[in-house]
Amino acid sequence: MDLENHANRAVREVLQRMVANGDEIGVQVAAYLHGEKIVDAWAGMADPATERAVDGDTLFNVYSVTKGVAATALHVQAERGFVDYDSPVARYWPEYGAHGKEAVTVRDALSHRTGTPQMPAGATPDSICDWDATCAGLAALEPIFPVGEPAYQAVSFGWVIGEIVRRTDPEGRSFRDFVQQEICAPYGIDDLWIGIPDEVEPRIARLIDDLGQKAPPPGTALEKAMPFEIRLAPDVFELPQVRRATLAGVGGIFTARSLARFYAILANGGTLDGKRLLSAERVEMCCHLRPGGTLPDPVFFGMPMPLGEGGYWMYDGQSALTLAFGSESAIGNPGAGGSLAWADPRTGLAVAYCHNRMSAFDGASLVGNAIRSALGID
Repeated sequence: MDLENHANRAVREVLQRMVANGDEIGVQVAAYLHGEKIVDAWAGMADPATERAVDGDTLFNVYSVTKGVAATALHVQAERGFVDYDSPVARYWPEYGAHGKEAVTVRDALSHRTGTPQMPAGATPDSICDWDATCAGLAALEPIFPVGEPAYQAVSFGWVIGEIVRRTDPEGRSFRDFVQQEICAPYGIDDLWIGIPDEVEPRIARLIDDLGQKAPPPGTALEKAMPFEIRLAPDVFELPQVRRATLAGVGGIFTARSLARFYAILANGGTLDGKRLLSAERVEMCCHLRPGGTLPDPVFFGMPMPLGEGGYWMYDGQSALTLAFGSESAIGNPGAGGSLAWADPRTGLAVAYCHNRMSAFDGASLVGNAIRSALGID
């Protein structure tokens, strides 16, 4: 049996077992190795109420996995000479330099060191659907932590990074259109939606929140960064207007096929199908921890976060959110409730794990281990 069939069979068995055990409801996995798809597997129900089964075209909310797409879009602008990582954000977005943020660099924004993890006051599901108003609110914020120190931008990251991309785009496109035209279309990535078109909505899996989410303690950095009014939960993210909005840090609705193909570009040193999106040197830069990368993060009550310089998470052997990476050279992004995707430029492996049961269950690690075992990758 060739490696592709062996890996695909191993993953399918893991997925079927997870669904049978009740650990997952609907789940989808895809993987690429050196630019070739080697895994395309799924199991379970996209909507238990209607008994609609998952298939390869089912779309899933992936929450903060979306941050990897946002970061990559900014790297595209840097690759083309439109962005300098060490320049102030205000060079490209003058309004952002207000209230003590004039020294915040693009690199700070990528690596969650702006000192402003918070969302604008009064954020609601409707307000976050207004890109310009949300960006104006973020530009007016004052830092609540020292600029240059870790403070995870749990929700706000996508607007800050996405507005830099938008402001430096010579064509002045929306962030959604930039991603579709500069990343998705040239590389045959069909279902990487940050703001869905109407026609794909019937393919979206129904979310089931088994996290038992509660409002964060009032007045904490977590409450400011992740206001409960815009909680990462079905009652907010299944609203029609939220599905259609450009929420560049948390609003992605993807298939595993599209997500793995996207990460295959990074795993393959910035190229796919003979076309180059990023230089190998730029991808390599992203595989280094940020300054203060594993220091306790004040937003999540001192939890260390192994974040890299390029806007992706890294493997440190300790963070439960990145154990699935299985390699110190891997980069990726976890999403609320267990969605995950990563790329390992050392091995050429890219993996996407999409599902609809939000829980603390780490199915991605089981899948990652199964793939590496099937391929004989250390």
